[in-house]
Amino acid sequence: MTSESPVSAKASPANDLNPVAPDAQMPHRKVIRTWLIPLSQRVTALPIIMLIVDYLILFSLLAGTVLVGHWALKLLCGLAAGFMIGRIFIIGHDGCHQSLTPNRTLNKVLGRIAFLCSLTPYSLWDIGHNVVHHGYTNLKGVDFVWAPLTAGEFKSLSPGRRLLERMYRSGWAPGLYYMLEIWWNKMFFPNSKNMPTRRSIFIWDNLLITLYGIAWVAVLWVAAVQTGQSVALVLLTGFVVPFLFWCAMIGFVVYVHHTHVKVSWHEERTAWAKAAPFVSTTVHLTFPFRMGAMMHHIMEHTAHHVDMSIPLYRLKQAQAKLEEMLPQRIVIQQFSWRWYFETARKCKLYDFTQRCWTDFKGRPTAQAAPV
Repeated sequence: MTSESPVSAKASPANDLNPVAPDAQMPHRKVIRTWLIPLSQRVTALPIIMLIVDYLILFSLLAGTVLVGHWALKLLCGLAAGFMIGRIFIIGHDGCHQSLTPNRTLNKVLGRIAFLCSLTPYSLWDIGHNVVHHGYTNLKGVDFVWAPLTAGEFKSLSPGRRLLERMYRSGWAPGLYYMLEIWWNKMFFPNSKNMPTRRSIFIWDNLLITLYGIAWVAVLWVAAVQTGQSVALVLLTGFVVPFLFWCAMIGFVVYVHHTHVKVSWHEERTAWAKAAPFVSTTVHLTFPFRMGAMMHHIMEHTAHHVDMSIPLYRLKQAQAKLEEMLPQRIVIQQFSWRWYFETARKCKLYDFTQRCWTDFKGRPTAQAAPV
């Protein structure tokens, strides 16, 4: 589904393993992917073990929201459970990309199992993420994930909607954005306006996650009653807090993957294709203390967009290979909260004429992207 840049593979033949000079023409995506072929091999046992272990940790933490006594410890268990939901979702994300194991049917089964705890319908995520987002990353009017408005579009909104956009882009509410704009509008029984295509599998996958959600709440409710605890407190820390943390986590992750003063958006498809969007529109965000490994290497994101078939357990090596072969081409950013909120301050709207990010008044806050 991804448009390939017509700029040619001549710039770097497939058997040329020397790094590409920063001022040379970008190699064709097919050439770049040949560098990563050894890292696209998938195994079966490892991802199954990863999924089982992560689910056992998640269920232990959810049990903690019932078994521990102090509300603060319950809250801590709930927050940690939300993080584990994010980890498990990343495994499902690979299953949905068919990059988890060599078996397509097994990938679908594992993907659906992994998506249960985040209440994500597998087939709708497949359409929105694999087809739309990966097929047309940062192409305005097609890719809808964190797509920036122009100054004119923002001005035409109602006062309430402008306030909501300000909240989304404040840096404090990525979870609100994901929960309303992605999960509620496009994932959970979406209406015909948000999902014009109607397929029975969409309904079945939504019924599956609904049943899981009902069972999740019911188990916590019964456990609270049986142990003589406040049902509201147990549901808050064992269901609401984990789900809200998960929404904040995925909203944050997707935002920092594709929002940066050096990352461009495009509104014209030909220019977008020539900009090598599989490399130029993604950010490799680095963290201290092995946080990248704790998030199953989802932050090694350039390699993932170049070749979705690379499994999460080989992404670190694939990203390193890309950065070796394409020096100065990939946006690499060391994470800090200062950088994050500075990005949120600068990246409010986008000016497609000047090719740069602006504030809410349309004033440029970053340098124009190269033509």
